[in-house]
Amino acid sequence: MDAETLAFLGDHRAQRLAPLTDRLVATIEASNPGYQLRRVVPSEDLRRSCHDNIDRVLELLGQEPTGSPTHDPAYDAARETGRRRAEQGLPLDDVLRSFRMGGRLIWDDLVDHAESALTSVELREVGGRLWEVVDETSAQVAAAYHAHERAVVRADEQQRAELWEGLLSGRAQEASFAFEAARILDLPVSGDVLVVIGGRVDPLQAGSVVAPHASAWVRRTGGVVGLVALREDSPREALERLARVAAAAGGLGVSAVVHGLAGVDAGFRQASLALRTLGRDGGLATFDSRLPEALLMSAPDVAARLVSVWLGPLLALPRAELVPLVDTLEAWVATGGSATSTAERVHCHRNTVLNRLRRVAELTGRDVLAGAPPVELDLALRALRTGG
Repeated sequence: MDAETLAFLGDHRAQRLAPLTDRLVATIEASNPGYQLRRVVPSEDLRRSCHDNIDRVLELLGQEPTGSPTHDPAYDAARETGRRRAEQGLPLDDVLRSFRMGGRLIWDDLVDHAESALTSVELREVGGRLWEVVDETSAQVAAAYHAHERAVVRADEQQRAELWEGLLSGRAQEASFAFEAARILDLPVSGDVLVVIGGRVDPLQAGSVVAPHASAWVRRTGGVVGLVALREDSPREALERLARVAAAAGGLGVSAVVHGLAGVDAGFRQASLALRTLGRDGGLATFDSRLPEALLMSAPDVAARLVSVWLGPLLALPRAELVPLVDTLEAWVATGGSATSTAERVHCHRNTVLNRLRRVAELTGRDVLAGAPPVELDLALRALRTGG
């Protein structure tokens, strides 16, 4: 642009800023439905924003483009407007509509006042530059708006992560924390709850399957944790639904019923132990159905000693000999020491069962055929199965 055009733009900015601000405020309040219906932008805020952005647009008209405007202070007013409107909850479409209104008002005003000062060529050049500035200003508004939205999401995610960690570590025993957690997760603060853990759970699908039981789910490093608020005194129906989740997830650990959010930390430990008892097996493992295994996992040194004392010599055998002996022992314990029932379970003759049990007695030095199956042997077999 030549010196005369720049001089005109400087004078125009000084003389027309105030009346343009008044006109734009009136136009937005009368014609932009977002500002009319929501009324989330205070009048002084709207006036200040109109004033500052018109001033910046008129200033930029007389400047050459500087490349990337991302960090250009000339666009600070646009960025601040985008941030504030996102904070106030005004839809971005309504914000950008106001900037288009402002661009149109500035252009009409330039045309009215430039007839005697600029040639048609100079006026077209100013018009082209004006819409470049309006487009870039709108882009900066949108970028700042979205940046604020992302920051809010990150803050919300951080808050939820901290809330979950607090729940799982026992902070819900504080009444104020429990009520805040209940509000954010949309769960009852009291009442019966199941705590659930699975490695490959889809939270959205799981929530859909367990509905109409209210639930909340979170992904953590060790897997997905869920809280299922029971609608009934018995967890039976909820466990049936969770069995479907377990089938899709490859395995699920479920706590005993805990009472209210204050019991979630205890339920979390129970569900973790229940899941570990599955080993490589899939399915649903409830804590109450895995109490011996959970007990052994809580005392790994004791579990290892049980395996060593009761099964150690067997583990030195070749796999082809080891597997039938262990399978027979498990069936014999499960049937309460019945050789006939054991034979049916492992698909062999009763005499074969007795021969295998005598072989175990020979290797271990323990007469497993004398009386009922020892509880220590049962625990040793459970420890072997859950510990691999």
